[in-house]
Amino acid sequence: MAQLHSVSSDPAPAPARDATLLIVDDDRPFSSRLARAMEGRGYEVRVAESVQEGMAAIDQKAPSFAVIDMRLGDGSGLDVIAKLKERRPDARGVILTGYGNIATAVTAVKLGAFDYLAKPADADEIHAALMAEPGERANPPENPMSADRVRWEHIQRVYELCGRNVSETARRLNMHRRTLQRILAKRAPR
Repeated sequence: MAQLHSVSSDPAPAPARDATLLIVDDDRPFSSRLARAMEGRGYEVRVAESVQEGMAAIDQKAPSFAVIDMRLGDGSGLDVIAKLKERRPDARGVILTGYGNIATAVTAVKLGAFDYLAKPADADEIHAALMAEPGERANPPENPMSADRVRWEHIQRVYELCGRNVSETARRLNMHRRTLQRILAKRAPR
């Protein structure tokens, strides 16, 4: 379960422009804590718990900012980010996930996400990602990926490039389909 770390006592203010924020996450305790923390930073927050609710909220009023969970009960947060960028190209969206991988991050950015954060992300990290200037570089990782993680990332990248088609991915990786399914069902190695 995602955790929200402590809120800074001196949070940076939200921008002077439209500060509407849509949070799309099916982890209700996390989204409630994040909503309160972001309201404290000056955002006007709405919360949705599914792809369908997120799309409806965007249709109703496309926000200036969005924090979207990658995996939702009824689909992918990537669909929500794509809809947001279609309706409001200047919006800044951040994808959150407990299943972080490079391929999905690349896909998210291509679809219009401004940044990609692994759970548990705290309100300060999320706010900093939303406020970052284009082209700002993230700090290098404290703990680089293991060889197992690099292999897993490569499999995820090929899977994304094959349109999330398990059979095609298995064929291209010269791997048995069931073996691939087991790998895809597991969490990323550390």
